[in-house]
Amino acid sequence: MNPDQFATLAANIEAQLRRVIVGQHDVIRDVLGCLFAEGHVLLEGVPGLGKTMLLRTLATSLSLDFNRVQCTPDLMPADIVGTTVLSDDLSTRFEAGPVFTQLLLADEVNRATPKTQAALLEAMAEQRVTVGGTTHDLPRPFFVMATQNPIEMEGTYPLPEAQLDRFLAKVLVGSPEADDLVEILDRTTGASLPEAEPVASAGELIEAIALVREVPIASHVTRHVADLVRATHPDNPDAPDVVRSFVRNGSSPRGAQSLVLLAKVRSLLDGRLNASIEDVRGAAHSCLRHRLVLGYEALPAGVTADQVVDGVLEQLAEPVPPVVGAV
Repeated sequence: MNPDQFATLAANIEAQLRRVIVGQHDVIRDVLGCLFAEGHVLLEGVPGLGKTMLLRTLATSLSLDFNRVQCTPDLMPADIVGTTVLSDDLSTRFEAGPVFTQLLLADEVNRATPKTQAALLEAMAEQRVTVGGTTHDLPRPFFVMATQNPIEMEGTYPLPEAQLDRFLAKVLVGSPEADDLVEILDRTTGASLPEAEPVASAGELIEAIALVREVPIASHVTRHVADLVRATHPDNPDAPDVVRSFVRNGSSPRGAQSLVLLAKVRSLLDGRLNASIEDVRGAAHSCLRHRLVLGYEALPAGVTADQVVDGVLEQLAEPVPPVVGAV
């Protein structure tokens, strides 16, 4: 696949998403970014904002196998990955769970118990699961797209840092503007509902993922990624005051990897063939907000992870590209 074919593929997928989803331009861009970077995404927002519909529409437009798991406190790990069952002839066979799909929606993932949440760890990190001592590979492409409600926290189990780190990005889904809400009402309260159509295949998506990996990124851009991630650690002398005051643990190296991959995708979506500093900084909030562990001081001070990322971006100015041929 070449860059022009990538642009056409992305435009066709986005057009199908916009047939069903109104507004949410940044959300759609970030979800597409995770898709082409072959990473998992966590969508956070109150109920009724179209998070589940967005992922269903994405699966339809790409002709991907799609499974949905409604996470509840009584959901067991075997309900996700599968289990070994005994047949009538006393032989055993593996009964695959819903994780054996190409696009898995884990709805309200923070309502599942920690043991069940942990069942997704191996699948998300290694694209395989082990049941009864036997390892089973998952299909490719494989994406976990999870949702969580940030308001109704009673009776929920916040995702641990190890689980959050498996998500390439955390995307915040906000309430629609007035004009978007009017359009939503017009589309959803009539005689027929808008539907997406398949416009691509899993094979084309895999080709697009391979192209993303080939996008060049300059050394000074990679250095800026490293500096941003290091600045989220409170023991780093270059960390801003907001990090030193309110952050307990900074981003892992996966945060840096996510920044590079999303920057490459953003460059292709904008029709450019190299990842820039602007691409990196534009992806910073989505890639870093869920990887920062805030201290107890942050809550009474009203400091959020996004404000910490703002402080890091303000502290580290955009580097000047090296002059080619300079001595």
